[in-house]
Amino acid sequence: MESRNDPDGVALSPHERLALWGIEAGLRQDRRLVRRMRHPVSRPARLPVSVAALTCVSLLLLVTGILTSDLAVLWCLVALWPVTVLLAFRMLRRAAVAEERTRTRP
Repeated sequence: MESRNDPDGVALSPHERLALWGIEAGLRQDRRLVRRMRHPVSRPARLPVSVAALTCVSLLLLVTGILTSDLAVLWCLVALWPVTVLLAFRMLRRAAVAEERTRTRP
């Protein structure tokens, strides 16, 4: 028994169709998912800008710390540098995951 409403020409049993309709109804009730599906590119890319800004500030603190040997500047660098590195790795991981998704899409 084939469904005439199926655009892909895949025949589903009545039980499978009922399960699929239940899943679709559950997904339609998730308002946050509906919003994200409507506007998938509306999220600004803040992570690369943050990494670039933190890298610039870290380099400025490094140069200032070398020139002045001020402990406060060096401690600020010690606190800021790991955050910068972690965010940079997070940005690279997101890029790798996004590339993997585009490569595996049919």
